Amino acid sequence: MAIIDDIKGAYRRGTMLMRIIYINIAVFVLLHLVALVGIIINVPPQGMMQWLQLPSDMGRLAHTPWTPLTYMFTHYDLLHILFNMLWLYWLGRIFLEYFTPKRLSALYVLGGLAGAAVYLLAMNLLPHFAGPGSFLMGASASVIAIVVAVAVWAPDYKIGLLFIGEISLKWVAIATIGIDLLSVDTANAGGHIAHLGGAAMGAIYATALRRGTDVTRPLNAVLDWLATLFARPQQADRSNAAKATNGSRPSQGTDRPTEAEIDAILDKIKRSGYNSLTEREREMLFSASRKRST
Repeated sequence: MAIIDDIKGAYRRGTMLMRIIYINIAVFVLLHLVALVGIIINVPPQGMMQWLQLPSDMGRLAHTPWTPLTYMFTHYDLLHILFNMLWLYWLGRIFLEYFTPKRLSALYVLGGLAGAAVYLLAMNLLPHFAGPGSFLMGASASVIAIVVAVAVWAPDYKIGLLFIGEISLKWVAIATIGIDLLSVDTANAGGHIAHLGGAAMGAIYATALRRGTDVTRPLNAVLDWLATLFARPQQADRSNAAKATNGSRPSQGTDRPTEAEIDAILDKIKRSGYNSLTEREREMLFSASRKRST
């Protein structure tokens, strides 16, 4: 379908920041579509949500071990996702002025996992929170990790706030953390506790990076390995197509590379950057661009 193709194209062309936002929106829309079907067949949406939310009960968690990851992409309330995505877009763009897109995506995940860990520890170890199990969802811990990271890295970076005017990022981060601390004894105590976990991860990331340690590197190494693993079948198909093309007509030499070869080079640039290309691949890309401009 044309609409689906347009969405896929927008996702592929989008920055890492926009891709994270697209994923959150896609999950939000899908949840409401499934909930609509549930209303028609008289099935409440709460049961469906429990497969994506993070439960505080360790017994439930044992049956849904993927929820420490899925909860950070899950929203059901419109204002909840709207606020989180605007906050992510706004501060995410500032984050990208100092750090790479890969670090943004890794910190988003690490911030969410830190929020999940602090939430589970508090809900299960602190007597104050003993009682019926609760659930956690939303990108807030991940977003706050990014907010605090950029605030620690560039504390005097000025942003404009409505009715307030220009204010340094350090005060935005301090106010955010302060609100969460003061809200620990409210109805959404679990959510605010998770926010504090995300904030701690953001501070750890920026502080460690100043000392020369990138805490996102191990996660990015795993993500790169997975990307390479899933890209291998596609690369094999391109290689076979190139061989078939070369076998059906005389070799054109390195000054006239095939479309399949150019596609493979462009895919490599998307995955690893221009600097990962070999000298021959750079010559092929230059030759192709020169031929298309004539």
